[in-house]
Amino acid sequence: MSITSIIRDCLDALLHPSARYDALTRARHRAFIAPRLIGSLAAFAAFPVYLAMQGAPSAPEVAAFAWLVAPILLAWFLSRTGRYEGAHVLSSLALAGPVMMVAMFTGGIESFAAIWLVVVPLEAALSASRRVVTFAVGLALSCATILIALGHFGWLPAPVGDDPALHGMMMGFGVASATLYAAGLAFGAESLARTSVSLLNVEEDRYRLLARHMSDVVSRHRRNGAVQFISPAAEAVLRTPASDLLGHGLFDRVHVADRPAYLTALADSAHGGECRSVEFRLRRDDREGAGDFIWVEMRCRPLEQGAATADGEVVAVMRDVTERKMQEQALQEARAAAERADASKSRFLATMSHELRTPLNAVIGFSEMIVQEELLLLDAARRKEYAQLIHDSGQHLLSVVNGILDMSKMESGTFELAPEPFAPRAALVNCCNLLALKARENGIDLVTRASDDLPEMNSDPRAFKQIVLNLVSNAIKFTERDGTVTVSAVVEGARLVLRVCDTGVGIAAEDLKRIGDPFFQAGKTYQRRQEGTGLGLSIVKSLVAMHGGQMDVQSRIGEGTTVAVALPLVSAPPVVIEPASNVATLTPPRSMPIEQRHQVKRSA
Repeated sequence: MSITSIIRDCLDALLHPSARYDALTRARHRAFIAPRLIGSLAAFAAFPVYLAMQGAPSAPEVAAFAWLVAPILLAWFLSRTGRYEGAHVLSSLALAGPVMMVAMFTGGIESFAAIWLVVVPLEAALSASRRVVTFAVGLALSCATILIALGHFGWLPAPVGDDPALHGMMMGFGVASATLYAAGLAFGAESLARTSVSLLNVEEDRYRLLARHMSDVVSRHRRNGAVQFISPAAEAVLRTPASDLLGHGLFDRVHVADRPAYLTALADSAHGGECRSVEFRLRRDDREGAGDFIWVEMRCRPLEQGAATADGEVVAVMRDVTERKMQEQALQEARAAAERADASKSRFLATMSHELRTPLNAVIGFSEMIVQEELLLLDAARRKEYAQLIHDSGQHLLSVVNGILDMSKMESGTFELAPEPFAPRAALVNCCNLLALKARENGIDLVTRASDDLPEMNSDPRAFKQIVLNLVSNAIKFTERDGTVTVSAVVEGARLVLRVCDTGVGIAAEDLKRIGDPFFQAGKTYQRRQEGTGLGLSIVKSLVAMHGGQMDVQSRIGEGTTVAVALPLVSAPPVVIEPASNVATLTPPRSMPIEQRHQVKRSA
């Protein structure tokens, strides 16, 4: 360990606790204590040598050496109290007092010691306090004024000697000693300045490191939004040089709809002197030269915390909150989906209560009439008619239950396709023949257009028939009397495109985007004139997706609806539909023919 380190450690031990935690304050206190202790100790060490050479000292000599105790007392005062300005005030008094006494006995203002009055404010400058410097200047001027006044009125004691040579030598000694002392003060000031610059550079490096590596963007604004400074993090956030954001460059990137809120936050923070927070969109450049908008949160506060600054400057911290906004949007969409699901459940319960109650009432009512045939005197033809109505009602109930079971299997991912080669034209004509009777009863023309040379398909024939039956039955159901339902099938590329067009009531634009959702029915449930669970198009949509096909619905109110289904001629591996919810599925009876599931219930 070097001697310098030992001395530094000893000086640090003498520092007041309040000065140990700030490097610049510690350096100032050390610079005040060290020269005074070293000078006083050197003077005391030289005092015995002086006695040995000069003998018994005179009274002025004793007073001069006693004055050397003052620096030690000043160092003790600063060490015990930590009052740096007060120590410099006492130091100015301790320097000006002896200079004044020596000058009074050696010629007044013309004394060699008077030059030392210039050193008093120079020493006070090390305090870095205007109050201390002002006090020291006033003290030096007061002492000089007193010396001039005493000399003018002749109140000064007679000088010790009038030898001009001695007087000149003493003047040279005074100037030289004052110069050396001032040089020491200059070196001390330079050392403190170097320490201050070094500490400032360390602080700048620390803040520069934070500014470069923090993800938040720090900026300094005028009240009109003009940017005076912005941290390098803006380049990573906005993908543009920070220099392009100065002035109104950042404002030009704010979304037009968000600019009033952006400027209002800055103005309120500048005028009100309080923190403000605002969220807005900023345009970010991409690597292709185009741009997209990101959401940022800006917290701004005045440059002087707690009060508005004179020129209204504001410091802002901006953070990219796009991911949080997306999460909020996803949460809102999930909430809306939950609300729609709840509404769909309510509609489903209302619809199912109607769909189940009507056929069950028919079953119960006509079965009771058959039981009481003796009372009602029913003949065989009437009993057969009632039995047929009971059968039709049961078939309708079965089709409702089978639709729910099929939908639940598709949502749970347990519905399996069985691809095999079959003729799509024959299947299409067969389905239309099954529904021809219902179309005639409703006064609707059912037109089938399918070329005789349609190629074979490698797909699930049962699913294909279910798609055709659901689409055609829906078209018949919602077409008024004297309307037309047209079913066509053509080959486009490697796909078979099936189109079902009707001249029915049509679907509203707000309902069109929800067509295919489970249990969704266009129009209000209690305003509907047709029966149904709302599962037909949902089953079609799921079956088409499992085949790797596409479904498109176009409709206008009062003009009709066109549903186009494109299925691949060669079935790809089945597409697994992820389950939308935990739906318990039941196994439907396997012995029921597909045609019987879609028989039309006659009016009871």
